[in-house]
Amino acid sequence: MKKTGKRKLKKFKLYPATSFILLTIFIIILSAILSFFDVQATYNKLDLNNIQLKSTLVVVKNMLSYDGVKYIISNAAINFISFTPLSMMLISLLGISVAVSSGFFDIFIKRNLGEINTKFITFLLLFIATISSLINEVGYAVLIPLGAIFYQAKGRNPLVGIVTAFCGVSFGYGISVFIGSLDISLIPYTQASARLIDPTFHISLTSNLFIIIVLSIILSIIGTFAIENFVTKSLKRKRERKDISYTSEIEIIDYINEEQTKIETNKYEKKGLKYAYISSIIVIFIFIYMLIPNLPFSGILLDMKEKTYVNQLFGLNSYLQDGFTYMVAIFFLIIGIAYGIGAKTIKSDKDIINGSNQYMKNIVEIITIIFFASQFIAVFKETNIGTIITAWGANIISELSWGAIPLIIIILLVGTIADLFITTPTSKWIILAPVVVPKLMQLNVSPQFSQMLLRASDSMANGITPLLAGFAIYIGYLNIYNKDKENPITIKKSISYIMPYFGIISLAWIVLIIGWYITGLPLGPNVYPTI
Repeated sequence: MKKTGKRKLKKFKLYPATSFILLTIFIIILSAILSFFDVQATYNKLDLNNIQLKSTLVVVKNMLSYDGVKYIISNAAINFISFTPLSMMLISLLGISVAVSSGFFDIFIKRNLGEINTKFITFLLLFIATISSLINEVGYAVLIPLGAIFYQAKGRNPLVGIVTAFCGVSFGYGISVFIGSLDISLIPYTQASARLIDPTFHISLTSNLFIIIVLSIILSIIGTFAIENFVTKSLKRKRERKDISYTSEIEIIDYINEEQTKIETNKYEKKGLKYAYISSIIVIFIFIYMLIPNLPFSGILLDMKEKTYVNQLFGLNSYLQDGFTYMVAIFFLIIGIAYGIGAKTIKSDKDIINGSNQYMKNIVEIITIIFFASQFIAVFKETNIGTIITAWGANIISELSWGAIPLIIIILLVGTIADLFITTPTSKWIILAPVVVPKLMQLNVSPQFSQMLLRASDSMANGITPLLAGFAIYIGYLNIYNKDKENPITIKKSISYIMPYFGIISLAWIVLIIGWYITGLPLGPNVYPTI
């Protein structure tokens, strides 16, 4: 009797752009169904001026209705153009492209980072990515491409660099080494919510300063462990690559040493680096001068209408935040040109223009992904589904009568779930703060610690939701550096790369937050977990 072998079904992989189209269609249909069943939620909205709660009803908006379809069609261009990470990415790449094409990055990395331990490189990238939240979402636009460039120049898989940078920015969002824009956004709602219990309660900008500095370092160390021991292994190349991994490593080291020898003996490369270093010092000095108030022609990047220096730096109308990406582009553009002139890799303005175009050619696929991702995010936000889910979470918390530690854990979990649907911290805190802050104050937990719970839950889940704006850039770069073009890296696959990191960092957040509360360590100057 003839045996019939089992045929394996070929796996069908959707390109990311197609996935975002299907997700948008799914959300449109889901909104119609939920609207038909009159799904809604009520939450208390806090008036910051009168410190009064106003009951607010939110319902699902049917995107298959006349108004819904009208919104989808008429706002498509606006959704795309106003997608902030897109403009940031395009601006930053103008400078990065010149630095890459001139050869600066390649020589700089091999000369200065060739002998540095790869784990330290990972830690450094994670730490810089983590503290990049000082300037909103600039980390996604700048550090993801730089991560790929640095790791590739080090002889490592560039996909690891992309994942590392993305994990650092997304899972470390909200902690840094200084007060940033997030503090300025959250504190008004934290303070107003606290005044529901104590009308005189005041929260300073430095209320979370100590804990965010410490956690930015600790989580970068833990993240390095996760990247090197789990993420890197899941991103290893195919079996033939593994078979020669030891030989390849030796070849890379020999190549680095060889290049370092060439640099030392090649007057053009040495001259190029010298020009680049001098230029970078001048640009950094000018940038710092722009941040100093009350000097001749200084303070250009400050909002001088604000009274405090922190608000001048990171306020809603801060020129620093609006212009930082442009400054990064200028920085890399100037050092790239300076190196190119010294190393003779740039001989005319044509070389500069061609250099800026060279790397930019690779981002066409990202732009396509961003267009459909921007529609998906905008449509989902318009449905109010995320707001309703967050409001449900707030109502659950309000009904609980538990002790401090169990309630803290529940708040972390509710905040994490809410973050999957609302990725903007302030939008979640507007709903959660009037419930969480007074509830914990009654258990002797300080409002400043409650605010830290929001920051923790926001960081725990940021990286695993396609509703995150930076996710489109992340998956776009994964596919740019994906050598197997016949098998695109899907949304599911891109999330699977970071699941080990998500699991380890989430557990670390919970342990660190609970540990900080139990030990009573200060959150900031004269601020503690308890009142």
